[in-house]
Amino acid sequence: MEGTSSLLSQVSFATSSSSTSNDDDDDDQSKDQAPLPLLSLNHVSFVCKSVRKSVRFYEEVLGFVLIKRPSSFTFEGAWLFNHGIGIHLLEVEDVPNKKKAKINPKDNHISFQCTNIEFVMQKLEEMNVEFVTAVVEEGGITVDQLFFHDPDGYMIEICNCQNLPVLPLSSSCPIKPRSTNTNPITSPFHENAAPNMPYCSGEVEALMMENLAVDMINISY
Repeated sequence: MEGTSSLLSQVSFATSSSSTSNDDDDDDQSKDQAPLPLLSLNHVSFVCKSVRKSVRFYEEVLGFVLIKRPSSFTFEGAWLFNHGIGIHLLEVEDVPNKKKAKINPKDNHISFQCTNIEFVMQKLEEMNVEFVTAVVEEGGITVDQLFFHDPDGYMIEICNCQNLPVLPLSSSCPIKPRSTNTNPITSPFHENAAPNMPYCSGEVEALMMENLAVDMINISY
C-alpha cells in the first residue's frame, strides 16, 4: 500500500507541476499577445533644410502653433502643435536638395481630416501652393483628397476621410476610442516621472506648451 500511495503522490505532483507550467505558459503567451498600452499618435518628425521656412509653412498653411522645445536640446529645430498632434522639425545643413517632384498621391504622406475641402483649395490657390486632387468612392460614400508638398518635398494630404466607416478586417486587437484622461503616464527613464498624470498624449504636449512657453522661440523671417 505504501508503494501505491507513494506512486499516486508522485503522479499527483507531476500533474500539478505540469498544470502550473501550462498556466505559466498561457500567462506568458497572453502577455505576448496583449496589445501595447498606446494612447494616440503624438507627433511626426521631419528633417528639414530650413527650420524657419518650414515653420512658416506649417503655421500659415496648416495652422500649426510654434511651441517651445525643451531647453536641453542642443540642436537646431522647432516644435509645432495643433489639431491634437505635434510636428517636430530638425534642421540638418547637409540635407540633399530635392528636385521638384511630381505630386504622387501614392507616395508616403501624412494626412489631415478636414470639414471644408473647398476652403482649403481656395487657400492653397491664394498662397500659390501647387496641389492635385483625387476622389475615392466606396459604397455610395465619396471622399475628397488634396495632395501637396511642404518646402522639403514631404507630401501632405487634406481629406474628409472621416466620411468612411472604420470596418476592422481582424479582431486580433480591439479598436480603441480616442483617449481622454485614461491611464496614468509613467516613465522608466528617470525618477521624477510624475506617475500620477492622467493625460493623453495630446494633452501632455499642450501642458508642456503651457508650462514651458514663458517665451516663444524667436524665429524671424
